[in-house]
Amino acid sequence: MSEVSNMQNIISNTGSIEKGINGDYAFSIRAVLSEAWDKTSGAKWPIQLAFLYYFLVFVAIMIVMMIASMALITVPMNSSADPTIPFILQLLFQIAINLVALPMMMGIIMMGIKRSVNAPISANSVFAYFPKMFSLLLTMILVYIMVIIGLLLLILPGIYLMVAYYMALPLVVEKGLSPWQAMEVSRKTVSHHWFRMVGFLIISSIILIISMIPLGIGLIWTLPMFIIAYGIIYRNMFGVEAVTIEA
Repeated sequence: MSEVSNMQNIISNTGSIEKGINGDYAFSIRAVLSEAWDKTSGAKWPIQLAFLYYFLVFVAIMIVMMIASMALITVPMNSSADPTIPFILQLLFQIAINLVALPMMMGIIMMGIKRSVNAPISANSVFAYFPKMFSLLLTMILVYIMVIIGLLLLILPGIYLMVAYYMALPLVVEKGLSPWQAMEVSRKTVSHHWFRMVGFLIISSIILIISMIPLGIGLIWTLPMFIIAYGIIYRNMFGVEAVTIEA
């Protein structure tokens, strides 16, 4: 009972979409990383196991794609065949990969979000969000299009959007927003502390790179810490729905 009350207290003191859009949330890089490090205890192995599931499925998909590609190469090509066919097939391969990879990665991200409010986590979460695969794919495509347009417009708008859309995908999963709604909520919220988000990404990248040096052993701690830190930032910005905790 006390654990449930503790989670309810955490939730009540976190953000919401309205607060996020208005910039009414706290975001300290040091505080986020410190809290994430504390919450890593007990969460390392479920998150690492989820990454292992993700890796094995990704490898299996790549093997299937490679076999399919080899089979197509060995098929005699008619001289009158459409030259765009290889491009179309490559595009279909990429779509297939992302339809599987995106929901699995969001499953890992959701583990970090759940851990941010001390909710139980399971490595099986990596398989829980396939019903959102098409929404996630559409969101990713729209983000890419907007970022490319921004990069073509003197580069800086594209860099701004890369960071501003950083929370779009979990908003699709956790809040059930449409792709464009998620992108706009993420952009308006992150923009209030855009430079601080950049700082978080840079510092996190440095920590992850350093932790790779001793044969990657440090990733046992730093990878879960980064996932949880992401979840904490999301929690501070948007809060966490009760249904997310109960799932």
